[in-house]
Amino acid sequence: MSLLNELATQPSIAHTVLVLAVVATAGLSLGSLKYRGISLGVAGVLFVGILLGYCKVTIPETTLDFVRDFGLILFVYTIGMQVGPSFLSSLRQKGLVLNSMALAIVLLGAVLTVGISYLLRDGMAAAVGLFAGATTNTPALGAAQETLKGAAADKAGYPALGYAVAYPFGILGVIIAMIAIRTFFRINVQEEVEILSREQTAGQERPHRMNLVVENPNLEGLKLREIPGSEELGIVVSRVRKAGETEPQTASPDTVIHRGDIILAVGKPKALERYKLIVGRESHVDLLQVPGRVRHRRLVVTNKAILGKSLRELDLPAVCGVIVSRVTRADIEMTAVPALQLQFGDMLQVVGDEESLDKAAKLIGNSVKELSHTNLIPIFIGIALGVLVGLYPFKVGNIPVPVRLGLAGGPLVVAILLSRIGRIGPLVWHMPVNANILLRELGIVLFLTCVGLRAGEKYFEVLFSADGCLWLACGVAITLLPILVVAFIGRRFLKLNFVHLCGVLAGSMTDPPALAFANSFNNSDAPSVAYATVYPLTMILRIIVAQLLVLFWLR
Repeated sequence: MSLLNELATQPSIAHTVLVLAVVATAGLSLGSLKYRGISLGVAGVLFVGILLGYCKVTIPETTLDFVRDFGLILFVYTIGMQVGPSFLSSLRQKGLVLNSMALAIVLLGAVLTVGISYLLRDGMAAAVGLFAGATTNTPALGAAQETLKGAAADKAGYPALGYAVAYPFGILGVIIAMIAIRTFFRINVQEEVEILSREQTAGQERPHRMNLVVENPNLEGLKLREIPGSEELGIVVSRVRKAGETEPQTASPDTVIHRGDIILAVGKPKALERYKLIVGRESHVDLLQVPGRVRHRRLVVTNKAILGKSLRELDLPAVCGVIVSRVTRADIEMTAVPALQLQFGDMLQVVGDEESLDKAAKLIGNSVKELSHTNLIPIFIGIALGVLVGLYPFKVGNIPVPVRLGLAGGPLVVAILLSRIGRIGPLVWHMPVNANILLRELGIVLFLTCVGLRAGEKYFEVLFSADGCLWLACGVAITLLPILVVAFIGRRFLKLNFVHLCGVLAGSMTDPPALAFANSFNNSDAPSVAYATVYPLTMILRIIVAQLLVLFWLR
């Protein structure tokens, strides 16, 4: 018993670890409880942290700050690594719509803050703190405090108090808004995920196969690579059965074709239809079903020596006697056109005989162990670069305080860029799925644990002060009203998929716990993609708006 008392009261490493473990365990257990299919999820950690913080169970302040920020860095960095490969395509498809919605949420919150400042005794000094806390944006709080220090130092403490009051509901409010929109529109989340999957599949036009009989007399004696339009249409021929023969063989760009030959072409549906007009007609014979020595095998790219090289540079038909018909990358299936550059983890559909396939497997790597191995060096280098980018000051117009992306924005942006690049020298920016999920969940739990412990110490004291209830009500308004209005418009009039909508709400409020909650009830990375799409613009806007609000009040 004396040992437990000592661990609970004496500041030490053991005490710190014990408190973090207790809050995480109790919070995750609370979050797993469901009522009518709804649960708090990872947000349960926050509320357990607040309760224990109020009971004076805490850890040293410097340790708490470190664990909180390191947890946040882990979370946003792994999110960036997850969404990076599909980020640019998503930005091109819906980037303007999603960022416009995020912009509307930020501006509506700013207008509400200006109005609220006239209701509060401490004016904008307190209101801007509510604005930062209600939108869970710590950099905006820092920017407002810096601006106040230079012009009204006696008011510089009020933003922190407003932030402390509004922050807990700022996290919970986005989750409440998601549940409210889901309930109001009677949304079936699984149906939304399936609809989104069908839309993405339709947009990607996954490669198809077509068996064609060569009838065009102008193609007599030509090599496959000499057929007009082959490369422009992105067509790959994987097998060919010569006229009069019964067994197909592996095709290569130098295979000579004659009238009556049957070829198996792979490409997008529209391209195949155009290719058919050039070659001849569709055959009733399926070369995939015809017995012979030709086999197909799925091989994964793990050999670092070939990363960044194109299929044309590798020249697998000449080197190994195989043909690559399609490539799967980040769940996106593509035709294996010659210009395609390989990345770590690409899955290749390879056609050839057994001996040739074995030879190709050695060249490509095809090591499941290597694919599952987590290389820590690139992770720490990426985090270090992200922190440096987050701390770099950007001068924006006449704003007196430089804008920084912070410890949340910097690692997110860097992770997106590195995951897109794939490789720099010997460093491969690949993180196995299981490692990504583990680090992401660990990061958000550590972050929420520390936020709860920090807020709980003074939360109820400030809340039940003379102005606390009014401040709380104003914070609730800044959190809920903008996201509910924009979410309603996005769903009713823009017909935005609910999965994307959740990501926009979380990203526009720079709220990682809300994103974790959104990810918990659907089997898709679409919320993370939408979050990453709007996050950079939102982060910069909230920092600038917080400073402008203070300057507007001081003018």
